[in-house]
Amino acid sequence: MRRLIPAVLLIAVFGVLIGPSTGLWATGDQESATDEQAEHQASDEGSHVDHTSPVTPVLLGLVIILIAAKIGGELAERFHQPAVLGELVAGVVIGNLALIGISSFDFLATNEGIAILAEIGVILLLFEVGLESNVSEMLSVGASSLLVAIFGVVAPFFLGWGVSAWFIPDEDILVHLFIGATLCATSVGITARVLTDLGKVTTRESKIILGAAVIDDVLGLVILAVVSGVITAANTGGTLASLDVLMIILKAAGFLVGAILIGGWLSPRLFRLFSKLQIRGLLLTVSLSFCFFLAYLANVIELAPIVGAFAAGLILEDAHYKDFLNRGEHQLEELIHPITIFLVPVFFVLMGIKVDLSTFGEKGVLGFAALLSVAAIIGKMLCALGVLEKGLDRISVAVGMVPRGEVGLIFAGIGASLVLHGQPVISSAIFSAVVIMVIVTTLMTPPVLKITLARGERRKAG
Repeated sequence: MRRLIPAVLLIAVFGVLIGPSTGLWATGDQESATDEQAEHQASDEGSHVDHTSPVTPVLLGLVIILIAAKIGGELAERFHQPAVLGELVAGVVIGNLALIGISSFDFLATNEGIAILAEIGVILLLFEVGLESNVSEMLSVGASSLLVAIFGVVAPFFLGWGVSAWFIPDEDILVHLFIGATLCATSVGITARVLTDLGKVTTRESKIILGAAVIDDVLGLVILAVVSGVITAANTGGTLASLDVLMIILKAAGFLVGAILIGGWLSPRLFRLFSKLQIRGLLLTVSLSFCFFLAYLANVIELAPIVGAFAAGLILEDAHYKDFLNRGEHQLEELIHPITIFLVPVFFVLMGIKVDLSTFGEKGVLGFAALLSVAAIIGKMLCALGVLEKGLDRISVAVGMVPRGEVGLIFAGIGASLVLHGQPVISSAIFSAVVIMVIVTTLMTPPVLKITLARGERRKAG
């Protein structure tokens, strides 16, 4: 703990240095006064040059966010929790310092440059998840993984919709739909990390969990595409017929299947062509370009860019770029990892910064967060019904599907950016409740999964 004190003090010093008196992030009366002074100086001298670069707040913001992310991640791992949880909590702390009179960090929540870096970070995160997933392995676990995934999407979706409709009945039905969608996906990364730490990643139950979690994400992305399409149409004054909804589903599914099939054919040929060049760093460059291009194509056909990034990761396999590996290049996962270590925490800290703790003082917000968490847990526990093989630990499979982690935050972040009738689909109060749900489901999984796996082993041994 003593080792963390200098870093905490460093962030405090930043808060003092960038305080309102510096004028760098001046708002309100300060901004008006600055403008008046600038106009007066311009009229007196005939010109006025602003030497403050737009990149300046981004640079300082990155310093604050990256240090806070590492402190939060360190503390979380000391308590045997995923680092992502610590990054999220660090963001919540920074974003709510204004409640105790420290407003120096408020610019982080609204800076466009930081928001763009966070978006790139989440695109790379889904690309990395795709790289760690394998289509053939996903299919090899068969019917159980597919049924577990279907139960794990359908049950939480309708439970989340029901809780939302009951607790906040005045909201538009599309808001209830989106809240249901945020409960669908499972965090592959957190589940895989827990199973690895427990040394259980090779068991049949673990393969079903990981296979189902990947299918879960695919189904969740399709639902996200449908709900987002309905909201976009409603916001422009139109409505979507059943045929239109079906077209969105087919478009999302078609994009994923088409990207995997066409990309699987094109990818090895593309890498073979570029392998004839001898310049260093080519494997990373081509891979990132491939990821960004598919993310761009997904956005062009009105899907979330993360759908394209995930598809890009699923497509790329070691065999596609073996020529690069043969000449001494590192594995693609090793090349991507340093970039994701830099950019992905920006997304999680920024999501935490956008949590407004003052909303918990509003009537019903904590109750809504609690019910949403219960619905999220029960919805995934119903996954046990999808395990077909006899003798397997159904409860452990269900518990392994519970954590929402980064995927739930991604969905909530997209909801906060969507507008319906002039208002964000996910308001600040609802966003805060969703974050609480993510924290609860992520916190409970490691200890509970450890207990259920141990119980399952004792039962098999007996």
